[in-house]
Amino acid sequence: MQNIELTSERAARLILERRRDREAERRERVFNDKVRTDGDADALHQSRAAGVLQIRRMKQKHELEEALHAFRSQNQQAWTRTEFDLNDPDRWRKMDPSDAQMILPGLVGEDPTKSSRHQRQKEQLREWLVQQQAEQGDLQGSAGAGGWKYNQSREEILNTAGERLHLQKEQRKEAAIATKNYNLAMIEEKHQLKEQNDPDYVLESAAVPGFSPSADVRPPPKTVEQVIRFQKYQIQEKKRLELERKQEEERFDRVRLDSARAALLMERRQARISKQLRRQLDSTNVHLAQTHKQQKPDIERGQIDESFFSKFNTCSR
Repeated sequence: MQNIELTSERAARLILERRRDREAERRERVFNDKVRTDGDADALHQSRAAGVLQIRRMKQKHELEEALHAFRSQNQQAWTRTEFDLNDPDRWRKMDPSDAQMILPGLVGEDPTKSSRHQRQKEQLREWLVQQQAEQGDLQGSAGAGGWKYNQSREEILNTAGERLHLQKEQRKEAAIATKNYNLAMIEEKHQLKEQNDPDYVLESAAVPGFSPSADVRPPPKTVEQVIRFQKYQIQEKKRLELERKQEEERFDRVRLDSARAALLMERRQARISKQLRRQLDSTNVHLAQTHKQQKPDIERGQIDESFFSKFNTCSR
């Protein structure tokens, strides 16, 4: 590479020198009156210069080719290439005799390492089998442990659910007993209040066996007369309850009607008051409009008299 660069620099320097010489000759020929020539002499001189230049170029080209050949012979030998072994004519001389056999190694009787290779394959296969058996054993052990844990957790969940169900059942039973006791106590209290407020209630209760189970400990009625009396009492009690319900409904209806009537009257009164206020507002607006119209100047009404002009220039301001 160094020789090529030097050669190129030298060629460039020669070209530059020739250009300078040619330019100097042209200036001497053009600006010097003594040696200035025209016509054929100038053409002859140009042809000679062209011949000399051609010879120099041929010489430079030859020198460049020689330098390139020398560089290739010194730094780019054929045996230094990467793919030279594919086209090396002396390859068979450099090869190892064991690599130069003409029979393929896959044929029978031509594999000297067959026994050792088979032995290594067997050992490797044995190691793989042992490893697979160990992995399967680990998986089975983990699966068994997981199944045992699952069964144990399932039993615990079932036991907990059973305990909760039993506890809820006991709570419902206790709540039912408490409700029953509360209802019996309320019935007893109600009977006591009625006995205190109504003296005839004691006689009626005594006259009707089985009406008050908490107070009546006698056996249930057995005769037809007692049954009929008890049924009549039930009918009267039912009629009384229906009458009370009807009276309550009538009272609610009266209250609702009174409320609706009062609301309607109030709405009508409000409408009447609003109408009166609107009338008063309209009359007031009409009165104000008339007053404002009367107070407008005459110029806006189109009537101008002498008093209008007398208002001007009445002061110094």
